[in-house]
Amino acid sequence: MRNLVIGGVLVGLVVLAALLSFVWTPFDPVKVDAAHRLLGFGGSNLFGTDKFGRDVLSQIMVGARTTLYVGVVAVGIAAVIGTPLGILAGMSPRWLGEFVMRVNDLVLAFPALLLAIMFGAVFGADTLTAMVAIGIATIPSFARIARSGTLQVMSTEFVLAARAGGRSRLTIAVRHVLPNISGLLIVQASVSFAIAVLAEAALSFLGFGTRPPTPSWGRMLQESQELLTVQPRLALVPGIAIAVAVLGFNLLGDGLRDRLDPRLAAKV
Repeated sequence: MRNLVIGGVLVGLVVLAALLSFVWTPFDPVKVDAAHRLLGFGGSNLFGTDKFGRDVLSQIMVGARTTLYVGVVAVGIAAVIGTPLGILAGMSPRWLGEFVMRVNDLVLAFPALLLAIMFGAVFGADTLTAMVAIGIATIPSFARIARSGTLQVMSTEFVLAARAGGRSRLTIAVRHVLPNISGLLIVQASVSFAIAVLAEAALSFLGFGTRPPTPSWGRMLQESQELLTVQPRLALVPGIAIAVAVLGFNLLGDGLRDRLDPRLAAKV
């Protein structure tokens, strides 16, 4: 329960910053102001300004919007494609299920960063490319979770009764399998969101993610490295933002797992 509350609070802070950035930011996050470069903490610029005079807090707020956008789309792609594949593998004859999972393992061999770099070289580096690459790289995780849960559900008595009653495979999948594995998928989505946040930050740091001038936490880290010894706060602020988001989604996933798993919930 504690992990669920802490994770929910941390994720809530990130979501609040993203939503607030749609209607208000302290300053224009992309406005260059050479007269106010490298201001420190405090004053009208709470987190100071960067080497171009842009307000760091405003960039963090808009960067949260970019991070959540990438995470939602990437996890959505993975869930929409991976979940049906996993259910198909769990309900199909053994040979077809094994074939689907071996293809799944092949995709799993390509890390999200490598896949995004390959996509960026072919289609051009931007936010859409990063989202699609992260989403494709996350499909195997959803497929494996969905298949494992499907195999457990298919061995239950109520599914055996449905099959004996002449219910079609599609009906069983929609009415019996999917509702019973939804808890596993929700937990996987939360964990995958944390992975997507890290992947997006890494891609932006390497120049294969969100393009300027759109603020991105990863690119804020990349731009701060040349001033790391004299202005460490420029790396500290986005670094803490990334850590809070990743920690929040991981703790939220752990809390949801404890809450949704009947065996663990009985011990809470």
